[in-house]
Amino acid sequence: MLSVHYKFFSKLNYDMVTFDGLYISLCDLKLQIMGREKLTAASCDLQITNAQTKEEYTDGNALIPRNSWVIVRRIPAGGVKVTSKTSVTSQTEPVRGTSKAVCKNTISHFFLHTALNSKPCSLVLIFQTLTNYIFQ
Repeated sequence: MLSVHYKFFSKLNYDMVTFDGLYISLCDLKLQIMGREKLTAASCDLQITNAQTKEEYTDGNALIPRNSWVIVRRIPAGGVKVTSKTSVTSQTEPVRGTSKAVCKNTISHFFLHTALNSKPCSLVLIFQTLTNYIFQ
């Protein structure tokens, strides 16, 4: 019996699927993983990526060689859907507004990021510094 080692992206340890032959098709690998993990095809699909090369297997007939190591991610049954639209501004566009306004905006983003990841005592110092800078 030959095997393919797999692990879910969020887990630390690898599990193993055994099969006969030198290769296993992506479709068969998904079925075996779903069976072992008690997942249903109606609830989700699996995204399989080679752990060494980072190549994503997308063709159901793709052959995965024995002794491969793969990373598995659970995705919605219909695939990943885009939930929000984002706009990209050209990098050649000049920045609008005064330099002070742009700087205040950057500092505000920094403050929000730091506030979410800091201890309460350092928040007071950050808030005082930010307030002194903005109202100068």
